[in-house]
Amino acid sequence: MAVIRPRPPVVTAPDLPDDLVPVDAARHGDFLAARIECTGETDLSHSSLEQCRVGGTAARVDLFGATLLDVEMTELRSPVLSLRDTTIRRLRIIGCRIGTLDLSDARVAELEIRASRIDYLTVGGARVEDALIAGTAFQALDLPQATLTRIRFDDCRVDEVDSRGMSAQDLDLRGLDALSYLDVNALRGATLTTRQVELLAPTFAASVGIDVRDKP
Repeated sequence: MAVIRPRPPVVTAPDLPDDLVPVDAARHGDFLAARIECTGETDLSHSSLEQCRVGGTAARVDLFGATLLDVEMTELRSPVLSLRDTTIRRLRIIGCRIGTLDLSDARVAELEIRASRIDYLTVGGARVEDALIAGTAFQALDLPQATLTRIRFDDCRVDEVDSRGMSAQDLDLRGLDALSYLDVNALRGATLTTRQVELLAPTFAASVGIDVRDKP
C-alpha cells in the first residue's frame, strides 16, 4: 500500500490530573502534578516537570536543560521562554504571548502550539518529531540545522523563515503563510501548495542559477 504524504503528526493532549498543587518555581526542582505561576525572573532550569500546568506573567522563564513530560502552558506572557537543550514529551502551548521561544538543541516529541503569538521561534539544532502548530502568528522562524519529522502548520503566518541547513521529512507547510525562505534548497521533504510554489518561483529559479527578468 502506498504511503500518503505528508504523514500527519501524531499529537495527543498532555495527561493532566484534575487537581494540581500550586508550587513555587525553583531551579533543579522536581515537580509532579503541579501548577506553576511564573513571575519576575522565573528559573526552572535543569528541573523535571511531569503532569504540570505553567502560566503567569514573567520577565523571563528559563527551562534550560529541563525535562518536560505531559506539560501544558496556558496564557503564559513573557518576553523570553527558554527551552534550550530540553527533553520534551507532550508539550502543549496554548493562548500564550511570547517574545522569543528558544528551542535550540532540544529533543522534542509531540509538541502542540495553538492560538498564540510568538515573535521569534528558534529550533536551531533541535530534533523535533510530531508537532502541530495552529492559529499562531510569528515574525520569524529560525530552523537552521534542525531535524524536523511530521510537522504541520495550520492557519499560521510568518514574515521570514531561516531554513538554512534544515533537514525535513513530512513537513507540511501548506498552512503557513510565509513571505520568504532564506534557503529554498533546504525545503526538500516539505509540502507546499501550488500557489506557494508560484510565489516562490523567482527564489527557486535563482537558487539554480536562473536569471529571471521581464523584457523591457
